[in-house]
Amino acid sequence: ADVTLDPDTAHPRLSLSLDRRSVKLGERRQDLPDNPKRFDSDYCVLGCQGFAGGRHYWEVEVGGRRGWAVGAARETARRKEKTPGPHQKREIWCVGTNGKKYQALTATEQ
Repeated sequence: ADVTLDPDTAHPRLSLSLDRRSVKLGERRQDLPDNPKRFDSDYCVLGCQGFAGGRHYWEVEVGGRRGWAVGAARETARRKEKTPGPHQKREIWCVGTNGKKYQALTATEQ
């Protein structure tokens, strides 16, 4: 699937390319306006397009990075706090590596 990233949802340490098709983790937080759509604890950014069903795949280039993660999230995923309470759903899932092992994670395990 072609994905255009939504800058209004990007964590302040994530920098989007001008065409909004790639993202990099920066050394420090950017000074961005507060936005209820913005992730401020998990390093996440959503795509502008959503999917309600079906099968989708993404081709991802990670370059020479030792650590990376890519995943999917529900539009309703919590964006302002890291750890959900005991009755809250985990709505972010990803796969990635820390450079030593590959893992499948939820937002609270990253």
